[in-house]
This record gives sequence, C-alpha cells and structure tokens, in this order.
Amino acid sequence: MLGFKYIRFDSMDYIIHYQNGKIRREGRGLAFFYFAPQSSIAAIPAGSNDLPFIFTETTRDFQTVTIQGQLTYKVADPHQLSQMLDFTVDDKRAYRTDDHEKLVQRLVNEAQTATAAFVHSLSLRESLRSLKSIEDHIVTGLSESKAVMMLGVEILGVHVLAVRATPEMARALEAETREALQQEADHAVFERRNFAVEQERRIKESELNTEIAIEEKQKQISEKRMETATVAQENERKIREMKMQAEISVEKQRRELINLKTTNEKESADTQEYTLRAMLNPYRDMDWRTLMAIHSGKIEPGSQIAMAFREIAENAGKIGTFNISPDLLQSIIKSK
Repeated sequence: MLGFKYIRFDSMDYIIHYQNGKIRREGRGLAFFYFAPQSSIAAIPAGSNDLPFIFTETTRDFQTVTIQGQLTYKVADPHQLSQMLDFTVDDKRAYRTDDHEKLVQRLVNEAQTATAAFVHSLSLRESLRSLKSIEDHIVTGLSESKAVMMLGVEILGVHVLAVRATPEMARALEAETREALQQEADHAVFERRNFAVEQERRIKESELNTEIAIEEKQKQISEKRMETATVAQENERKIREMKMQAEISVEKQRRELINLKTTNEKESADTQEYTLRAMLNPYRDMDWRTLMAIHSGKIEPGSQIAMAFREIAENAGKIGTFNISPDLLQSIIKSK
C-alpha cells in the first residue's frame, strides 16, 4: 500500500538493503518493511554449496578422459560478490537476473582450467591413477585464481569421484590388464611350482644329508666298537700275559721250592746215610751170627727159628734126616 512492502528472508541468505543508492540495512535472515520505489535488495546465499562437475580432457598421449567430481564453496565476502555480480531480488525473492548462475559457471571454468593444465601432462594410465593429485591441483588452482578471489568466494573442498577413459580404451586397458594379470598368475604358478621343486630338492638334499650323517655316525659307531673290541682284546691279552707271568712266576717259585725240597731231602738223605753208615760201619765186617748173638735179646722167636732153618739149609749136606713137628710148624704160622 502506497509503495510500502514487507519482505522476509531465510537465515542462510545475507541481505543488503539499498535505499536511494545507500545501504539501509544488511545482515542474515532479515525481515522488514521497505519503500519499493526507492529500494533495491540483494540476497546473497551465505551457506556452503556443492557444485558437481564433469570435465572431458585430453591426456599427454592424446587419449580422452572424463573427470567427474564435486567442489564445495561458500561466499566469504558478500559485499565483494555483490559488486561483481547482480543478486538483486524482487518482492517475491526471485532473482531479477541470471548472474547467480554466472558464479557457478565461473567456478566450474576455473576448476576445469586447473584440471586441464595437470591432466595434459599425464598419460592415460597416470591420469586414471591420479585422483588425489587431480583434487590437489584443482584446490590449488582455485585458491590461487584471481577470479575466485575477486568474487569473494572461499573453496571448502574438492572431491574427484572418478576418472574414466572412453569405452573402447577402457576395454583395451581391461584386456591388457587381464593379460598382465594372467601373466602374473602364470608367473605366480611358475614361482609356486619352482618353489615346490626347490623345496622338494631341499627336502631330498636334507634326507641325503641325514642319511650321510647317519652312515657317518654308524661308521663312527663301528669304528668305536672295533676300537673298543681291540682295546678289550688287548686288555684280555695283557690279562692273559699277566696270568701267564704270574703262573710262570708261581712255577718258578714252585720249581725253586721243589729244588729246595729236593736239596733238603738230599741233604737229609745224605745225613741219614752218613749217620747209618756211621752206625753200621762197626758191624760191616762182623758175621751175621755174631750180630744175631749180640741182638739175641731183641730178636723175636719166629726170626730165631727162621735163622735156625737157614743154618740147617746151609748144612743140609751134613744132615741126613730133619723132622719138623706139627706143633712147631703151627707155632711158627701163628707167630706170623
């Protein structure tokens, strides 16, 4: 009514109210009455915004890659942005121009410029493996861009979601990769078989070394047994020699004893002979009759009768008849 209107904005909009070319009020989430014929209102988004992008670039080896990602930004200086682009809204809060879309396009252009400068220096394979490097170069390019600084925009982050080759090249790379993987698999199989053969050889070698060690031990045991048997035989020989020496010594002592006994017995016999000769020497030339007469008291009756018969036998030529009575013969036999 009479040109006065009421308008209300969200908290995520930074509002600058111009009246007669001067800032009447500014701030976030304002609601106020204004006189439309003399007022101009700029509504600048103050929150963070996500801006998706898809770039098609050419690599160093003239291959086409598609880079898909997203950058996040926010307006750091609304006054500076309002001086570069027109964010004026009507009483329905609709933008009067399409400058708000220019902001997005300028950011996308700066991101693509930074991406192209880096991707052109990479090969296809390098670019497919450089997502993080591409992100870093986009962030650096946007941060150092004078255009972004003049817009008063702050880059919060960049995320490269995918880097893809053309379908034909992707299939070629997949085939090459499959072949390389197959070669790696074949090489792995070869290495595994070679390792198994090497392990088998080591096991065989270990078994042979074990058998050699066992044979060597058995040889040592046999030699030790032979040495032990030789030592035992030598000890037995020494023991036999010692026994023989002991027996020889005993026999020598026995012979010496026998000789000594023989000598003693001989000396004893000689002594007895000498004594007997000395005792008998006085009777050597005497007649036996005399001797009988001397020892008549010590001679038994039977011996005396035997001597009497001897005398009779010696004088048998002088005797005509000689009779022996049975009583006499009986007495002689009994005496025996």
